[in-house]
Amino acid sequence: MAKYFCSSTEIKSTWDHVVSAFWQRYPNPFSTHVLTEDVVYREVTADCRLLSRRLLMKTNRLPRWADPFFPGGMSRCVYIVEDSILDPVNRSLTTYTWNLNHTTLMSVEERCVFQDSAEQPTTTQLKREAWISSSIYGFSKPIQEFGLARFKSNQAKAMKGLEYALSNLQGMFTSHGNTRVLQRQRKQENNREIRQFIYSLFTGNMRNTKVRSELACSHLKHCFLHYQQSNAQRCQRCPMSRFY
Repeated sequence: MAKYFCSSTEIKSTWDHVVSAFWQRYPNPFSTHVLTEDVVYREVTADCRLLSRRLLMKTNRLPRWADPFFPGGMSRCVYIVEDSILDPVNRSLTTYTWNLNHTTLMSVEERCVFQDSAEQPTTTQLKREAWISSSIYGFSKPIQEFGLARFKSNQAKAMKGLEYALSNLQGMFTSHGNTRVLQRQRKQENNREIRQFIYSLFTGNMRNTKVRSELACSHLKHCFLHYQQSNAQRCQRCPMSRFY
């Protein structure tokens, strides 16, 4: 009989952010055992659900007692299939994963449901289930026990990896907001410099130099209007472009 594992977790983030982080969680420093990930299939159904299939390659250190079950030429890497159903209407993400190779030694099937919380909109409920089995006669029980312990350890790392991806996303949002503030401040400073320069032209400096008088009379109005309309883009055909 297979070992069964079930857990429920409350993620302190909105469902939209959790789903975005889910697709971007690799690579991260907590899941170095995940070597590759590839999208094999993706489709949007008529009811607006996103179906995806991904192939992942993972590796883990094996205990010494497992060496007799692995001949010298057999790969130690495990290929994982991940099927997912993203339902934006019901605001849920369901994933199914299982290993393709080494199934005689150990087979691990996992089901995760990321569900938007109706009571707390800023949180996401995660329910994780796993079934671990082995077909090695006489050793299936200890192998299943080892597999369950390894699964719990890996899932703790997976949660840290998801939190890491969430923090990166939040940093991107914050950085984008800071960039907009800096751009607005820079534009205000440029406008202030132009007003000061215009004031200096129309005071004593404008009467002393013929070139400046010509610039002020023939190009100043055009350049200032052009600056306002094009969001600080320089007018290449105007000599005054060097001043802003």
